[in-house]
Amino acid sequence: MTIHALIYTLHLLCALIWVGGMFFAWMILRPAAVSTLQAPARLGLWSDVLPRFFRWVWLAVVILPLSGFGMLHLRQQTIETAPHFIQVMIGLYLVMLSLFLRAQLLELPALRKSVAAEDWTQGGAALARIRRLVGFNLLIGMTLVGLAAARPTF
Repeated sequence: MTIHALIYTLHLLCALIWVGGMFFAWMILRPAAVSTLQAPARLGLWSDVLPRFFRWVWLAVVILPLSGFGMLHLRQQTIETAPHFIQVMIGLYLVMLSLFLRAQLLELPALRKSVAAEDWTQGGAALARIRRLVGFNLLIGMTLVGLAAARPTF
């Protein structure tokens, strides 16, 4: 296996963890939690699930740019000389990162505080804000995957 293939594989695995995790949370876990759990239990579940998932997202947040720029370096390219779709991917990564940071640093603490205080109204509002951020990030992430799949020859 070449170094480029190894870095590319690591890059894809991190994207899979982040985008796939959001897809699972949004499309599978959320509807199941809504249909089977009352609000206190549902908010408690998310208060426990999200920090576990976010630890994996942090891994992706760090490795994705390192591996991406590593691939550019191996091809002796810079951001300025990279194909336009790579520049778009970098920009969308930054948008996804900002949405993730908002969820992690601002909204998750509000959710956890509300759950600890058994303030289900505020907890529900915090979870709704996290859900919106994850929804936007999922759409952007799926767009990125589509963009990467459409340009596999990089």
